[in-house]
Amino acid sequence: MRGVVFHEVGKEVVECRDDIEVNGPGAGQVHVKIHAAGVCHSDLSAMNGTLYQLTPAVLGHEGSGEVIAVGEGVSEVATGDHVIIAWSPPCGICRACRRGEPNLCLDIFLKIAGSTPFRMGGTPIYGFAGMGTFAEEIVVPKQAVVKVPFDVPYEIGALIGCGVTTGVGAVLNTAKVKPGSNVVVFGAGGVGIAAIQGARIAGAAEIVAVDTIESKLKDALHFGATRGVKPDELDAANIELNEREGFDYAFECIGLPQTVRGAYNAVRRGGTAVIVGAGARDKIVEFNCFELFFMEKKLLGSFYGSADVRSEFERMIRLWKAGRLDLDGMVSARMDISKAQDAFDAMKRGEVIRQILTF
Repeated sequence: MRGVVFHEVGKEVVECRDDIEVNGPGAGQVHVKIHAAGVCHSDLSAMNGTLYQLTPAVLGHEGSGEVIAVGEGVSEVATGDHVIIAWSPPCGICRACRRGEPNLCLDIFLKIAGSTPFRMGGTPIYGFAGMGTFAEEIVVPKQAVVKVPFDVPYEIGALIGCGVTTGVGAVLNTAKVKPGSNVVVFGAGGVGIAAIQGARIAGAAEIVAVDTIESKLKDALHFGATRGVKPDELDAANIELNEREGFDYAFECIGLPQTVRGAYNAVRRGGTAVIVGAGARDKIVEFNCFELFFMEKKLLGSFYGSADVRSEFERMIRLWKAGRLDLDGMVSARMDISKAQDAFDAMKRGEVIRQILTF
């Protein structure tokens, strides 16, 4: 089958192959034919080393498709079901799951991240984040698939599988934004756009998008931002909207020290800064001890939108069907797998990625 493989961390080059094979399914596993996969910046982060990934690996972690076989002991889904892939699946029984934080469950994730579900000739191949949705078929643990209605387009399901849940969830679950609040979002890429939509759904009064690229700011306005500003224009917006006090909430959707620090600086005393962007382990952010206690700001991490995928995917679908969450607009283009290199070239240029690989 076809698949997109990268071979060496630090070289932002992918290879489109047609000789990939997938193992299984074994007991407790599900075999899925992928119909759509979202191209996420995290895939580029794996290639350049920001996120740790063993190689060679089939890229992709955002996807949806159809169940074509199940292994022994699988009763949650059946052949023919439509599913969304959950790249960080909750086991349901560990301490994190039992205390209501299934997004922080690592029991399954750590096992599959080091597995080799694919092969190419005699070479074992990893899947990015244990998934590898840039292949026509994947085999994953049963906990990594969430059944969805047949009327949900695969492209919509793919975006829900990561970017939408991450961004909207950061607003609704991690920060719990209150109606009437003033919100600023750093980064108007796919996750940032989802955070902007989440703030709109939560009833934020003002939603300011911050980015360096004009086209991204235009996108942000389309999806619910009340204004879009370049970084050097943020202070003026703060003066106008908040009388210099700062925003109630800030969402950092980039993963760089300067934007993490900028998000913290942008919120008022007692405000909340949420770090959504996936940054590198060697990038350091500094805070002084005085400001941490005196300002009483809340600095929160948000992993996978603090979401329980088993119910959150359904909530995203309901919001989309009700017209509250514009996912059709986010699916701005469809791409055949043979054009995958174009998507990675776009990521290198810093463009908004809302591309969909379709099979």
